[in-house]
Amino acid sequence: MSTTVPFALLVRRKGARLVQVLCTLFLVSAPLAPQQENGRGEVPYVPTPPEVVETMLKLGEAKKGDIVYDLGCGDGRIVIMAAQKFDARGTGVDINPERIKEAEESARKAGVSDRVRFIEKNLFDVDLHDATVVTLYLLPEVNLKLRPKLLRELKVGTRIVSHQFDMADWKPDKKVDVSWRSVYLWTVTEKAKEEFGRN
Repeated sequence: MSTTVPFALLVRRKGARLVQVLCTLFLVSAPLAPQQENGRGEVPYVPTPPEVVETMLKLGEAKKGDIVYDLGCGDGRIVIMAAQKFDARGTGVDINPERIKEAEESARKAGVSDRVRFIEKNLFDVDLHDATVVTLYLLPEVNLKLRPKLLRELKVGTRIVSHQFDMADWKPDKKVDVSWRSVYLWTVTEKAKEEFGRN
């Protein structure tokens, strides 16, 4: 005889891990606008909650003089907050022209258009050499495909912050939980470039 376990009981038993798995399944299956494509996978647009955006920027120690790149920027909320609250400059990259228009309008309303810019481009094709902080909310397989580019182009000392998904065997320097969500931080080092920077 089969027994049906109530969903609430499963959540209590499995806690944040179960919710994270369900979120991943939603991200993979959601019929939403892709953030990057061209045969390299698709990432649906799922906005990051403001409290997670702030946690990401604090963990990445964004500050005046930093250039924050958000790859798959959606409506631009991360680079806009970087300019508003952390006095940094920002560049958002997204393949979807509608998201870029939305981001530019949001930046104008926030009064930070002079400190942020948005590029309509595949995130694998954008030049990252001037970034000092890079933020991500992609998918695990996209993070891994992106990892060699990050380590090849980013300077030593650049901080990489990912919402929800890690980079497999490249262990983060820090991990912070915001409710059931996770935020990861890596700092680019020469050792990381040598160990994980190869395709």
